[in-house]
Amino acid sequence: MKVVNLTQGTPAWHAHRAAHFNASDAPAMMGCSSYTSRSELIKRLSTGIEPEVDAATQRRFDQGHQFEELARPLAEKIVGEELAPLVGTNGKNSASFDGLTLMGETAWEHKSLNERLRNAMTPSATGTDLPLEYQVQMEHQAMVAETVERTLFLASKWVLDQSTGEWICEEQRSCWYTPNPELRAKIVAGWAQLEQEVTAYQPEAEAAKPAPEAKLRDALPALRLDAKGEITTSNLDEFKAGALTRINSINTVLETDQQFAEADDDAKWLRDVAEAMKQAGKRVRANMQSVDEALTVLEQLDEIATSKAIALEKRVKSEKDARKQSLVLQAQQDLDSHTAALNQRLGTNWLPRLAGGFAEVIKGLKSLDSMRDRVAVALTNAKVDANALADQLDANRKHLVQDSGDWITLFPDFGTVGAKASEDFRALAALRIGQHQAAEAKKLEAQRERIRAEEQAKAQADVAEERKRIQEQSLSAQADIGQAVQAGTLAAPVADDLAHLAASNAAEAVAGIDAKQVISAVQARAASRVDDGRRITLGQIKALIAPLTIDSAGMAQLGFPHVAAEKASKLYRACDLPAIRDAMVKHLAALSFELPVAV
Repeated sequence: MKVVNLTQGTPAWHAHRAAHFNASDAPAMMGCSSYTSRSELIKRLSTGIEPEVDAATQRRFDQGHQFEELARPLAEKIVGEELAPLVGTNGKNSASFDGLTLMGETAWEHKSLNERLRNAMTPSATGTDLPLEYQVQMEHQAMVAETVERTLFLASKWVLDQSTGEWICEEQRSCWYTPNPELRAKIVAGWAQLEQEVTAYQPEAEAAKPAPEAKLRDALPALRLDAKGEITTSNLDEFKAGALTRINSINTVLETDQQFAEADDDAKWLRDVAEAMKQAGKRVRANMQSVDEALTVLEQLDEIATSKAIALEKRVKSEKDARKQSLVLQAQQDLDSHTAALNQRLGTNWLPRLAGGFAEVIKGLKSLDSMRDRVAVALTNAKVDANALADQLDANRKHLVQDSGDWITLFPDFGTVGAKASEDFRALAALRIGQHQAAEAKKLEAQRERIRAEEQAKAQADVAEERKRIQEQSLSAQADIGQAVQAGTLAAPVADDLAHLAASNAAEAVAGIDAKQVISAVQARAASRVDDGRRITLGQIKALIAPLTIDSAGMAQLGFPHVAAEKASKLYRACDLPAIRDAMVKHLAALSFELPVAV
């Protein structure tokens, strides 16, 4: 915050206020001021024309400043520190402080005590019990002085002691207000919205107006119609002509609050004219037997005035209803557009269509200006709520992107659960991720167990096959020795020694095959071949086997087709590298190197 040294009421002071968003204007901006409407604030900020302050209002202002100075010692006693009045700015925001402590941790706001504050400021009251306009002003002040941790709100009533000429505090009430982040967000958004409306403001063109005419009820002459057997005195023709002229001149174009108000008055007057015609007819009938002409005129005027009144009343009602519907629909469309923009920022339609409740906020209001103010404030608040929801969804979405991966697939209901508070959502995310990882670990372990079982069975079969082969070789050797003995090419003692040696070697070879070790080795290889998700490119495989080389077709021929592709690169399972190596070795070992016969 920067402190501004300006004297209130000077041109520099007014220039400063015109260039900033002021705390004293914040309640009007939020549509909760007891003194100024939102539309009046927009007009003032757009035109720069300040309302003139009359003598009575100026006296009230001066007295307010006087009571503020009288109450300062009371406030300092409660706070326990000195309170200095000052004006500060923070960016585009400005605020006048009745008092601020040296370190800026405590602020003071003073108001004259009235019945409204008296009802709100009970002994147990806090700042949230105060009328909203005061909360908004103090929250704006805390936006300017960001060091403020609390504000003392003091309301006092002073009376003048006629004997001593001194002012005496007759009553005082106080409570503490602490900054409210939710209200602050609404104030920030409210000023942004108001700034747009100020920029777009167009003063209504003042149409040339004819000289004021007296109201119909004042312009028509009093009807004289006396009769006794016959009409003796009458200005009925003159009255009829004047009445029809005035009735036909009634304005039925309703656009402004003034026109609506005049239409209401005109309709009431027309009703009065109709009733007057009825009463005049009754008087004539009471005095005369044959008054067809007079009664016809009276009944005609009665009918014309009544039908005109009904039509005008219907027009007033239908136009007001149309204006209400237009205000509500435009506000809802604006909110829908804002929601669509937020969904575009999020990248998906997580935000549902939000209902602004605009029809409810204007219920019972008569003035179009007051309706516009209420709808504008409701729209601003709805946008703030939508922004907060979008920010919460965005923060929770980012939390799902972790070192272990992006876990959004575990949240098909993210549009609903993503709106939870950060702490609650993180707990839910930890639960789902943990359950998923446990399930994946269980699945991976089952896969490893299956591979171990398959490799173990294969190893056992290989051991049995090897033992069978050795035994068959031993029997074959013994058979060859026997044939040699029979053929007389091998002496019996030597044959016995050779047969014994062959049998011993076979036994030793078979015994040397440790099935457990073979199975363990096979299981270790099998465990290393469990797919853990890692991938290796064909280029990396070529680098490993250099200076040899191979292409994707060759890899497929060896029994290892690529499992994925990333642009032009073929990807293979990293866990298959040992098997790929063994396949290559086996292929090389099986090659025949017999050279063709030279010609």
